[in-house]
Amino acid sequence: MRVVRGVLWVLVLVVLAWAAVRVTGVLPPWPGLVVLALTPWAVLFGALVAVLALLARATWGGLVAAVAVVALAAVVVPRVWGAGEERTGRTVRVMTVNLRVGGADPAAVVRLVRDERIDVLAVQEYTGPAAERLTRAGLGRLLRHHVADPEPYAAGSALWSRFPLRDAATPTGEGGFTQASATVDLPGGRTLAVRSVHPCSPYTREHQGCWARGIAAEPVATTRGTPRVLLGDFNATLDHPPLRHLLGTGYRDAADVTGSGLRFTWPADRFPVTTLDHVLADRRIAIHSYAVRQVPGTDHRAVVAALTVP
Repeated sequence: MRVVRGVLWVLVLVVLAWAAVRVTGVLPPWPGLVVLALTPWAVLFGALVAVLALLARATWGGLVAAVAVVALAAVVVPRVWGAGEERTGRTVRVMTVNLRVGGADPAAVVRLVRDERIDVLAVQEYTGPAAERLTRAGLGRLLRHHVADPEPYAAGSALWSRFPLRDAATPTGEGGFTQASATVDLPGGRTLAVRSVHPCSPYTREHQGCWARGIAAEPVATTRGTPRVLLGDFNATLDHPPLRHLLGTGYRDAADVTGSGLRFTWPADRFPVTTLDHVLADRRIAIHSYAVRQVPGTDHRAVVAALTVP
């Protein structure tokens, strides 16, 4: 029993450290930042550790774990609260999907665009062959305007729009990924700045720096000028400090606002355990609805959101 209690105390300290890192906003070194993406699961893990510790009569361990669970729950549970907002303005339906090196089923992507009545589509990992397949599948008939930079491997991106685009650009971010950007001219004289976001992935220790710098380099929110939306594969969750800092400039996450913050998007080809794909809208934009959709051939779920531009 002493051995069991010792093991449980080690687990208690793991849960306590996890809660401390998340609540204080510290960015842990790799691989800690990867583990941090699983914070919603830490609530369940911590609750299990607390119960086992109490059953093993490691009372203080159970109480410490319980306090850590409460702290973690305080940052995770609010993501399931919320509902769509209703405001006057122009409704714009947006969608983002990572094509997984261009391998996503083009017919499924086009079918989603049609069925969801998408106005603006952002894609990442957009390759030359994927561009050809999407065109043959009829994407251009639904969304006539686009800015794109098809690149080998995972570097390409594109924006497709039902409405005219201007100020089109495909800047290359940290890690060498392009991020298609443009201003959408909406009916009624309204405009919307949009970017297909794709910073590098922190899949190794060496990539942690470019990942953090890439997110920090995204355009900050503003209350003046053209309303802005960032959507794409951020390779980050709401528990990562760089993304929270970006949100702190004045963006809101569509999943969080609509109570869908625990609808995971990756890895969609196995068992989704975290959310890397986001729609961020500045505070002037109302977020009406949010959904995730499966797309064959990619490890990311597509994200769909309905926004109202004032």
